Amino acid sequence: MTKNTIVSLYASLIVLIGFPVVFFTVSLLTKQWGYLIFSIPGSLTAGLTGLLISLQLNKNEHNSV
Repeated sequence: MTKNTIVSLYASLIVLIGFPVVFFTVSLLTKQWGYLIFSIPGSLTAGLTGLLISLQLNKNEHNSV
């Protein structure tokens, strides 16, 4: 894996896992669950898109070697 692929993989995992955890914490503290509900679709969209693209790039790198 090249450095760019590793960075994109970590970034997509942070978006996919980290953002919902942060908004879950905010929702617990404020008791307003709208924060969590509105963060999940965006996190899933951005996180899964980045994850799929980075895994595809990793697969292409291994096939070309």
